[in-house]
Order: sequence, then C-alpha cells, then structure tokens
Amino acid sequence: MEDNKKKTKPKKVRVPRQPMPEQNPLRRAKNFEEVPYGYPADTAVVEANRCLQCKKPLCVAGCPVNIDIPAFIKFISDRDFTSAAAKLLEQTALPAVCGRVCPQESQCEEVCIVGKKAEPVAIGRLERFAADFVRENGGLPKPEIAEPTGKKIAVIGAGPAGITVAGDLARWGHKVIMYEALHLTGGVLVYGIPQFRLPKEIVKFEVDALTKLGVEIHTDYVIGKTETVDDLLNKLGFDAVFIGTGAGLPMFMNIPGENAIGVFSANEFLTRINLMKAYDFPNYATSPIRAKHVITVGGGNVAMDSARCALRMGSKSTVVYRRAREQMPARDEEIHHAEQEGVDFRLLTNPTKVVVDDNNRMLGLEVIKMELGEPDDSGRRRPVPVEGSEYFIEADVVVVSIGNSPNPLIPQTSPDLETTRWGTLVADEKTMLTSKPGVFAAGDVVSGAATVISAMGQAKIAAEHIHKHVMGQPLTTDSDGEESDADS
Repeated sequence: MEDNKKKTKPKKVRVPRQPMPEQNPLRRAKNFEEVPYGYPADTAVVEANRCLQCKKPLCVAGCPVNIDIPAFIKFISDRDFTSAAAKLLEQTALPAVCGRVCPQESQCEEVCIVGKKAEPVAIGRLERFAADFVRENGGLPKPEIAEPTGKKIAVIGAGPAGITVAGDLARWGHKVIMYEALHLTGGVLVYGIPQFRLPKEIVKFEVDALTKLGVEIHTDYVIGKTETVDDLLNKLGFDAVFIGTGAGLPMFMNIPGENAIGVFSANEFLTRINLMKAYDFPNYATSPIRAKHVITVGGGNVAMDSARCALRMGSKSTVVYRRAREQMPARDEEIHHAEQEGVDFRLLTNPTKVVVDDNNRMLGLEVIKMELGEPDDSGRRRPVPVEGSEYFIEADVVVVSIGNSPNPLIPQTSPDLETTRWGTLVADEKTMLTSKPGVFAAGDVVSGAATVISAMGQAKIAAEHIHKHVMGQPLTTDSDGEESDADS
C-alpha cells in the first residue's frame, strides 16, 4: 500500500501544464500580429491551481527580481487578478513584457518543484495573464509614493534597466529625470524585439506608468553629446547618475566582402523594421529591405527575431549557425516557432566569405561545414572546420547577429569611468557603483548583451544603492568589512 502511495502523484501535479493558444504558423509567417494569444481566465486559473504553494519556494530565488511567485499565483487561483498584478508590480515594472520575453524555462520554472514530477508551472504565462488583465480592464490605481526627499537622480537610457531604476527611485520619493537617445522609450523592447513577439502598445503602457510616478522623460537626448556625465553631476546638480545605455554596438564577422551592399547588422535590420515600422510601409515612411533571400548568421534570440522578420517581409529566410541545435543560445520556444514558420536552418555551418559582384553588391555567402571538437571556455564543444566542405548559398542580404557591445560614447566623454577590454563598464556587483563617485550602472552596458530580466535584476540592486548613496547611508559592505562605496 505504501509503495502505491509513493508512486501516486499529487492531484495538482496530475493536471497537465496548460497550453497557450497561438496563431497558425502558416498564417502568422505572413503578419506581424502577436503569435501567442495568452491564457483565457479559466485556463489561467487551472494553471495557477497546479502551484503547490511551497513553504520554501525555489522559484523566487530563481527570479532575478525576486517576485513573490507563489503569492501572485495564489491570487490568480482565487480569481483576484487585480491583486495578482499588484503583487507583481511590487518587484517588477514590466510584468507584461517579462511574461512574454523572459527565459523562465532557465530561471524560475527550471527550479519549480512541480517540474520534478511533471512540467513546471507556467509562471511566465501567468505573469503575462495578470499584467494583460489589468491593462485591458482599466489598469491599477496609482501606487503609493513616499514623501519627496529633495534628491535628484539622472537616469541615462530608457531601456529595461533604466525603467526599473526610475520606477523604484520615484516610488521612494526622489526626483528622477530620464534621458533617452532615441525618439521612443523602451530601448531594446522597441528597437529590437519584433511586434509579433512583443507588441509595442504593451511596452508603451508599462513605460507610461513612469510618468504617473512623476518621472520626467527627455527623448532625442544623447548624453555624451548634449551633456556629459560630469555636466549632469556638476552643472545640472544631480545627486547621482545611473547609466543603463545597453549594448547597441554590433559585432561583425571580419570576413572578406563583409562591407558589401546587402550586409546588415541585426541592430539595423531590426531597428528599421520595429522602431521605424518598415513592416507597415507605406503607412510609415521607412522603406523595407526588399530581398529574395535573407541569411541570418547567429543562433541567439536576436538571430531568431531577424530570421522571422525576414520571412514576414516576404523573403526566403535561412539561419546559418556554426554549432549544433542543442547549443543554440536562443530560447527553445523561439527556435521552435521559427522552424514552424518555415525558416531554413543550416547548422554546423560557418561563413567564410561574402561573395560580391563588380558593384560590391552581395551575390551570396560562402560557408564551410563544421564539426564539434573539444569544449571551449563556455563549456560548449568548439566547432572545427571540416576540410574541403566549402559551399555557396545564393542570397542578396546577410544579417549579422553574433553579438553586441556597448556604445563607447559615454566612456569616451567620461574618462574616469573604468571599462573592460570588451567596452563594458566596470561596476561593483553588490552595489552597481562604477569607478566614478555617484555614478551607478546596470544591464547590458555592464554585463554585455544578456536578457531583459537580468538587466532588471541588476537595476534593482543599483536602485537600492543609489537610494542609500543619496540619503547618506552606507552601501553594502564587502566581506573584508570595507565599504564598497567609492565616496567612502
């Protein structure tokens, strides 16, 4: 009898993970409408009821911004969807965004206890549901804001890190002024991630919440040109500065022919389509990149975004990646969606040359087959060329998506900001304080290109210590007992 009890799953675990309805692949490959439709309320409640409400929830520790996951899921289980959203907003300024684009499968869901016996609770889908519910039903009341402190903080960059810092500091009573180089706020959420994965009206709704907190936002404002970091601190009288300018400088392959007409960085390709709305030409004046065949080089989420956008713009779309499928850094869901939609994958394949005509216009890509050798520093097996396996792929556009580094403008105009050899800012991981007193940084400008949620996790650390800094409180101490505040 006892053996039978041991083998029986708890009732909650026996309920399967609820699928999310989505567009048919053949239809969605021709439009920019959002692919998943989201959970209906009844489905969300069924999924929420799968949560075991663990006394020691590992999922919270797995979340970079420490959302009280069991609590918000319990509200959904009780059909109190507004309270679920309010609970999320205690720790994240972007729940509808994170519910769509964050890699929950390698964070909170990876350590979900239900996942040991069955599929984990769909935490990301439930987060999306709660955030969407309040947006579609009048939103939440304005959050409580502390009494004004008289302190003024500059936030450079209106991407996920800057939005997170600005929201926290504004709630704590500080005057926050945000400076964004582009004409729209949102950073990578608006220029990089496509509409079919993250509708821009959702980004706008969550960013607009900052203005309700009293955050002042200046767009088309390039720090390093209009003003420097020193100007903000000395001339404009800010008590602290936060740098969250991301990693928008593309890397290239350094192969012959790479300067040809028809070779684009993923940044330019996606910015034209997303931020400048080339997909909606001629309603918007940005002309699209018309191509018969687009090859995207890379295996990350940005590469999947580029390849899927190319498909939707009417091109044949191919991904060339030098490693195997199981080594691709993109989310499984994004790879699966790309495969469903008809993207062709040439794996264990590496570009060696862009072939051009007499006018330096691209004719195609010369590639070589690869095989996996010994592991490299990343722990993945190193791809090694197979001698004599070169071949040619005809194409008129190549999109290079092999990584990004930070724009050097701010460090160049603030020479006392220490940088790494990769161009990222050096910041204390416990406080996110840079080498310059009163200046903090977080997100891709510190870590290099990473995820939205990891940028937000660092930003919450930065916000906490900016608050301490401007209020004259000691920052987090290192293990040797010394303060990690450069001012001290």
